[in-house]
Amino acid sequence: MSFAPQVRIPATYMRGGTSKGVFFRLQDLPEACQVPGEARDRLLLRVIGSPDPYEKQIDGLGNATSSTSKTVILAEATQPDHDVDYLFGQVSIDKPFVDWSGNCGNLTAAVGAFAINSGFVAKERIPENGICTVRIWQANIRKTIVAHIPITNGDVQETGDFQLDGVTFPAAEVQIEFMDPADGEGAMFPTGNLIDDLDVPGVGTLKATMINAGIPTIFINAEDIGYQGTELQNDINGDPKALAMFEAIRAHGAVKMGLISDASEAAGRQHTPKVAFVAKSSDYVSSSGKSISAADIDVLVRALSMGKLHHAMMGTAAVAIATASAIPGTLVNLAAGGGDRTQVTFGHPSGTLRVGAEAKAVNGQWTATKAIMSRSARIIMEGWVRVPGDSL
Repeated sequence: MSFAPQVRIPATYMRGGTSKGVFFRLQDLPEACQVPGEARDRLLLRVIGSPDPYEKQIDGLGNATSSTSKTVILAEATQPDHDVDYLFGQVSIDKPFVDWSGNCGNLTAAVGAFAINSGFVAKERIPENGICTVRIWQANIRKTIVAHIPITNGDVQETGDFQLDGVTFPAAEVQIEFMDPADGEGAMFPTGNLIDDLDVPGVGTLKATMINAGIPTIFINAEDIGYQGTELQNDINGDPKALAMFEAIRAHGAVKMGLISDASEAAGRQHTPKVAFVAKSSDYVSSSGKSISAADIDVLVRALSMGKLHHAMMGTAAVAIATASAIPGTLVNLAAGGGDRTQVTFGHPSGTLRVGAEAKAVNGQWTATKAIMSRSARIIMEGWVRVPGDSL
């Protein structure tokens, strides 16, 4: 019996924000994988080590969490006045499925550096020392993102003293601007309401703010589902009933947002929408043992990603949080104390994060002009990833 040899493909393993992913240049992929479809999905699944019924991804580069089961493909810019196209694939851990329905805000922090290092940014636009502005076209949601990448002696600077809660070691600060961040799948508030009554069979009727900004997100009040807003991962992820409840909320919220036509379709759309619960600020201890004071935050937020409570906060969900907080009358804004605001500092399981947002009402419809946050990124490993030839 003969077996196809392994194929090696140029790849870079990077941390961006509180996520990790495998980065590719489109032109480096096997020809059949340079276009969307089954061949590309099979490749990315095998690279990450999915589907894995053991949920460990031992035979791939994934680390068995939603934050690390991620892939990125960069290509020549297809839009005027942009440097690069950025396509994100969220790889399911235990199912043969790659979700292309949304962006990853955390990995966005690494896209600018990868674009510079991979030759997508014109050399004359890269300073010898200073900040290189990288104009990114986010192909999943068809939005512009601007990354400000520090440059030292002509190279991307990755080391620094910027500390990001959820990441153990400091690094160089990368500022990210999400331009016009309302999701491309419809109005910012797809139901037309800042707060809706969301009927969830087996759970009840919940007040919910459903917003398309950064990523489609369903916000609910922590107290309405029996939580305080100070929960850590083990409080949620070890409770099958709680996870089932959140998935039911997500599925029925997706229907109400118009993202799917029936709740049963949610299983095939794992990456979006997200579910988050909010509460007024209070003291708590983060997952690292750090004491967080109520006085240092505006609001508590916990969010689920790919069916589990996130260890920190998804970057795209942070955009949704900031945008919702800037609009008086949403659940996020009310939990943060109400009123007008252009930035919010929220507490998450790993610590705190400050995000700025600008929103305004135009002809009776809310719109966001931008959301801004600081992250960090670095290359962990670069070279080639190998996959068995018969998986292509």
